[in-house]
Amino acid sequence: FFLNESIERVTMAAGKVKASAVAKKLTKAVSKKGTRIHNKVHFYRGKTVDLPSVPKYAKKSTPKKNVLDKFSVIKYPLTTESSMKLIEDSNTLVFIVDIKCNKRQIKNAVKELYSIEADRVNTLITPKGAKKAYVKLSKDHDALDVANKVGVI
Repeated sequence: FFLNESIERVTMAAGKVKASAVAKKLTKAVSKKGTRIHNKVHFYRGKTVDLPSVPKYAKKSTPKKNVLDKFSVIKYPLTTESSMKLIEDSNTLVFIVDIKCNKRQIKNAVKELYSIEADRVNTLITPKGAKKAYVKLSKDHDALDVANKVGVI
């Protein structure tokens, strides 16, 4: 009889200890480490530290020079019949220019090379792949005089 009673006390004490341990765990914050609920279909890699590179030597030995200077923007003036007609009638010079240059670069190159002021520049790319620039001169300059100076006529 006493033996059964002591065994019951021991198991009750063990049960109390177990219950108090569970109660202690429940009162603490629940750790969710390692369990993440993914709500999206795609995986997004987390951001990490991106340190700047410390190169041992320069990637290029010399700095790249400006390829489009005033001499390489304008290749040559066009001397066709239609361009001659434009020179005489509408005070416009026609040039074949570099394919990569824009209207501002063409205008500045004409200004620096021939010391003339351009009102506007129209460009088109020919079927052969060359860029043609129509440079309309201001009223102060005459296209015939400039064409003579350049050697078009």
